[in-house]
Amino acid sequence: MPRTAVVTDSTAYLPPEMAAGNSIGVVSLYVNFGGDRTERETDLMEDLTALYDELRSADQWPTTSQPSVGDFVTAYEPLLADGGEIVSIHISEGISGTAGSARQAAELLEKEGKGGERIRVVDSQSSAGGLALIVLGAARAAQRGEDADAVVARAEEGRDSLKMWFAIDTLEFLKRSGRIGAASAWIGSTLKIKPILTLEQEITPVERVRTSGRAFERMVAYAEERHQGGADAWVVQHIQSHDAAERLAERCRQVFERDPVFVSEVGPVVGIHTGPGLLGVGGVPSSLLA
Repeated sequence: MPRTAVVTDSTAYLPPEMAAGNSIGVVSLYVNFGGDRTERETDLMEDLTALYDELRSADQWPTTSQPSVGDFVTAYEPLLADGGEIVSIHISEGISGTAGSARQAAELLEKEGKGGERIRVVDSQSSAGGLALIVLGAARAAQRGEDADAVVARAEEGRDSLKMWFAIDTLEFLKRSGRIGAASAWIGSTLKIKPILTLEQEITPVERVRTSGRAFERMVAYAEERHQGGADAWVVQHIQSHDAAERLAERCRQVFERDPVFVSEVGPVVGIHTGPGLLGVGGVPSSLLA
């Protein structure tokens, strides 16, 4: 049976050693600074504090862009060369064209007779920690020798069972970037709120609270809901909120009675749209990562 390779994109924010240890290929998205400087997100991840300091003082707000078709072709060609299959799992199509670029690359490679028909592209309908959990489940199925159909099925099962909540300081960054989705109904509110959101194809509002402390406790309560629902493979993610992430991870260890799959900081492609201060938690059933 041909080997199945799993590919994702940089917005999964998997720790590099975890991606390498699970044989996961990563294709980077881009951050565009004022039209005269474009950098790969994977390169910017090396010093996120400096990056967010730069963003706070930027005269022109950066934009983000998906990988090119050529980026995907470069990632796919060596994986197809030995006759194997590829399952390529990406950030929600509701907020990014990344999966579309991946499909175009597959079509190009098929036309060129290089095996593009052996590539399956999956829309995770998520990003960040949610995407990472879906990808990890798929990668572990691939490592057991499963074919592409079975790996896609595992990814879809993970997608269907996934729930992630995240709290942010303000809706202003989402409004500025145009990624605000259904949360646009909250724009113009005179209340000082801390929005709690989820990503289900697009940004979706959950609830509004008044303080950061209340938002933190709602994250803990949500972790308890995930635990009660059997979703014990959990992650915590943040943007420039290291102390809060550590405190949330410690509280969640008490809830789940096990360590997280990982705790990590979200990079600039998502961070540009949400702003610093994001704190999130979520999970899937641990059986999906077996």
